[in-house]
Amino acid sequence: MSIEYDYHHLHHVKEQSKSRKTLWVTLILTAFFTIVEIVGGVLSNSLALLSDSAHMISDVIALGLSMVALKLATRQPNARFTFGFLRFEIIASFLNGLALCIIALGIFIEGIQRIIDPQPIRLALMLGIASIGFVVNLVLTLVLHNSVKEEDNLNVKSALWHFFGDLLSSVGVIISSIIIYYTGLLLFDPLISMVIGGIIFIGGSKIIRESYLILMESVPERFNLDEIRSEIARVEGVEDVHEMHLWAVSTDHYSLTAHVFINPNIQPFCVILAINETLKSKYGIEHSTIQIEHADINPHGDYGKEFLKHQRQTNRNELQV
Repeated sequence: MSIEYDYHHLHHVKEQSKSRKTLWVTLILTAFFTIVEIVGGVLSNSLALLSDSAHMISDVIALGLSMVALKLATRQPNARFTFGFLRFEIIASFLNGLALCIIALGIFIEGIQRIIDPQPIRLALMLGIASIGFVVNLVLTLVLHNSVKEEDNLNVKSALWHFFGDLLSSVGVIISSIIIYYTGLLLFDPLISMVIGGIIFIGGSKIIRESYLILMESVPERFNLDEIRSEIARVEGVEDVHEMHLWAVSTDHYSLTAHVFINPNIQPFCVILAINETLKSKYGIEHSTIQIEHADINPHGDYGKEFLKHQRQTNRNELQV
């Protein structure tokens, strides 16, 4: 008799139709305008415009990674990838954040070179393309912002930071072209591009930090591990909670494991059921693994000895009363 194994009672997948449609529309518009901006940057010889076009190229790559991540997130777990492919969302986000930081550094270096050796600029072309870019980036930023509000996805957040940086870039190019027109100071083109680069770097570093914490399986910031441990300890029959871990597989997908010493007079299945219900109802943690233990059988070294010592002292005190 053959048995088809179900690797998990929960589906480690993400079906995010809103995010997928949003990214497709964004990718097509971005790819088109990237070509326009590269041509315009070369013809106008504007560093601010060229730096924005370089950022737009990274947007296309970032959106491509995000699309791959969304596709993989819908694949079911298997015997090798028991958590499914949700973690690729975080890997893609980390790469996107890294790309933002590298681009920002490149803009900063090129800006210094332009300050040392100023270049002539065709202001009319620079201003025209920047104005179109502002409209396009404003629309895409608003579309992505609405998508993030509806579906929590770190990939879409990283894409949002990309386009927020593009929006600021367009504003910066418009401001610098106006200032240069009235003052003739070419210095403002690289200066504003460097300010834009600094803002882009901040956004990239935030995405890197958030994805890094998930990849390191740190406790998500929304949870207080000590509070959750205390809540589990309040469940009837639980006498001690230890060896506890809480991490995020991807955004809004959490897992928890814990060992508990329990009162041997209480049915262990009831204790597990009560703990799982507490985690689900109070913290939204649906994927938990609770290991029931007895201190005499699973002593955990000095920790188990100290627990037994404390337990016996408590029992003696209760008998004296």
